[in-house]
Amino acid sequence: MKKGRLFLIPVPLAPSAAAASFTPYLSETINHIDEYIVENEKTARRFLKEAGLKTPQSNLTIHDYGKHKRDRSSINVFFKGLLAGKDVGLMSEAGCPGIADPGADIIAHAHKLGIKVSPLVGPSSIMLGLMASGFNGQSFAFHGYLPIDKEPRAKRLMQLEQDALKKHQTQIFIETPFRNNRMLETILNTCNDQRMLCVACNLTGEDELIISESIKDWKKRKIDLHKIPAIFLLF
Repeated sequence: MKKGRLFLIPVPLAPSAAAASFTPYLSETINHIDEYIVENEKTARRFLKEAGLKTPQSNLTIHDYGKHKRDRSSINVFFKGLLAGKDVGLMSEAGCPGIADPGADIIAHAHKLGIKVSPLVGPSSIMLGLMASGFNGQSFAFHGYLPIDKEPRAKRLMQLEQDALKKHQTQIFIETPFRNNRMLETILNTCNDQRMLCVACNLTGEDELIISESIKDWKKRKIDLHKIPAIFLLF
């Protein structure tokens, strides 16, 4: 029996950015399939509606892969439709599935089962932040979350600063929004004044803010990043 295809469907980064985030092909795809594996069912259903879903939502099969329901031993249940020949969509809570996202486990399992994986075009805060930073886009590294505790975080930042300097490489990382101000404070207290820092906030949103300047100039700013989705780039 021919297997189905796993479509990787990006979700907007900001609540007001739906229209700017999906393509005609994405809209065509979501109206072709009626089964999804998602990180957040509420977010997924809202986006499908905004993206022009014509299929009644009551007819959809949605497998929730949220952190409270994640169990690797039961991952096979998500693949029954795919193995039976149905095309299925994978959606994360925001941005692109598989990028700093637990959906990577689903994608890896699909490859093991010989299921074709098709990524769709959509917003990634990592790529958008890098594009807007003016930093090196030829060589860069994404590190995800840095340590929470102050001393280990400062030590890690010093390592990233050295990599940026020695390798001429952009260092990219994120933080939980309610810890953004502490992260910025640690960066400013740890890194050399000549190092460049870009902070990109609410990417694609109406209140998008992208600032890219030296640590020295950052120290002159008064800015509140509390609870604002942001990505940090050091160069």
